[in-house]
Amino acid sequence: MDEAISDILDALRGREALDAAQLDRIVRKHSRRARDGRRLFAKKRLLSYYLHEREAASEAWERWNVDEELHARMMRTLQMKPRRTASGVATITVITKPWPCANNCVYCPNDPTMPKSYLRDEPACQRAERNGFDPYLQVASRLRTLQRMGHATDKVELIVLGGTWMDYPREYRLWFVGELFRALNDSDEARDEALAKESAAGQAQGDLSSLHKANESAEHRVVGLVVETRPDTVTPAALREMRELGCTKIQMGVQSIDERILARNGRNETPEDISRALDLARLFGFKTHTHFMVNLLGATPESDRADYEAFANDPAYSPDEVKLYPCALVEGTQLVEEYERGAWRPYSEEELLDVLCACMEATPSHMRVSRMIRDISAKDILVGNKKTNLRQLVDERLSDEGTSIREIRFREIATGEVGIDDLRMDETSYETHATKEHFLQWVTPSNQIAGFLRLSLPKESALAAYDGLPVERGQAMIREVHVYGVATRVGATGESAQHHGLGKRLVMRALEIAREAGYGTVNVISAVGTRDYYRSLGFADNGLYQTVCRPN
Repeated sequence: MDEAISDILDALRGREALDAAQLDRIVRKHSRRARDGRRLFAKKRLLSYYLHEREAASEAWERWNVDEELHARMMRTLQMKPRRTASGVATITVITKPWPCANNCVYCPNDPTMPKSYLRDEPACQRAERNGFDPYLQVASRLRTLQRMGHATDKVELIVLGGTWMDYPREYRLWFVGELFRALNDSDEARDEALAKESAAGQAQGDLSSLHKANESAEHRVVGLVVETRPDTVTPAALREMRELGCTKIQMGVQSIDERILARNGRNETPEDISRALDLARLFGFKTHTHFMVNLLGATPESDRADYEAFANDPAYSPDEVKLYPCALVEGTQLVEEYERGAWRPYSEEELLDVLCACMEATPSHMRVSRMIRDISAKDILVGNKKTNLRQLVDERLSDEGTSIREIRFREIATGEVGIDDLRMDETSYETHATKEHFLQWVTPSNQIAGFLRLSLPKESALAAYDGLPVERGQAMIREVHVYGVATRVGATGESAQHHGLGKRLVMRALEIAREAGYGTVNVISAVGTRDYYRSLGFADNGLYQTVCRPN
């Protein structure tokens, strides 16, 4: 192993990285000498060995003579699944304990060992079950895995899934989030000890505000906290609690805005409930991540196209992000009976691709289509799409047809290099029922996106329509600032778009837009781990948000 690492480092000296073929040649050379063959020199083992020697400051590490620049190139060469942090942050998904749901959707799985709508073979659910659904242990195990894969983990987005967040008791919600922060605030040794004992011994010290304060300077800072709920549970009181917990984004299962389709599929909410939930979330400053399903009971390819286009572009809805995926038949759901009597059938692959391609074409540039499948195991799907590369098939078809794809994820620079001097700031605006939205983005000459900002200017009519809002007339809201590129450690610089002042320039332009529109105050829905960053830009702590008055 030592000699293999030495050869890789020697090959890297004087070049940025090794391509797959170059690395493979080195691996094959050393594999021929190994008794158990090539598996000894898999990237995972090479990376683990390299990082162990570095941490131990061993004789091998001293002999390798690796400076920080060479170390960065080595990490790029050995890093596994680089897209895991291509959005600029390390994502950790945790699952809440099994719990019922007030809805009884015909397509929804009902695994009693999991929260409603989730199945035990989904990757995140498997991790949760192994850790007894303990939030501390789930974070600890996922964090260790990401570190061993070579990813930077000092900026973490926590995604809390498991059905409907607001259906859980308040005491559980507070405890769960507190344990997430405690896990990130603790030392590597404390987390490793807890994993070894399979017990998150101890409890969070102090109240949640103390845990938040500690996380502001922790080694692993929370730069986003997402919870999942239903539109009918979204109220000013619920949103205020979510914000107090440190939440910055809400996932909502919308599925459709066709009242007939919602009713046939057992959804309790109405299109008006959905619109109201999105209005309130925007006025509170949250990013909105919605779920939308095609091929539901009662839908047709034609109705799906019209339904999604309205959802993406009608001012009553127009979410920031969407999971767009097809309905599939899972054992134990009410949909099985509908299928057996011929009331529902899965679309053919051609029909499904046609629908999804049409949806992608209808998606505006300020929306992100995050994924097109759920992590349901193929063996759990009786009929319906089982292809895990559905998104790839859609993107390839649209590219072959010469169709311009405007949505964010397709345009992300991801793991590519960025020519900072080639970027330009592009500004678009659009109307929602509650706000005028400004979407600012850094784009390359080929229209790839290196970063963006969402600025909401609340309408007086919306402020008058809802009680219990945390904002007043004349207050604008920065709802999201995101700079893309492989996650770079806080304070570091590199080839990605992060840490080149792009975020600051987006914020400064947002303040100008707010001032020109007559808004004397700008709030930002900052995550706990980004508070110091906004303080450096002149924002002051102000209850649920950080605030700048009389922007200039």
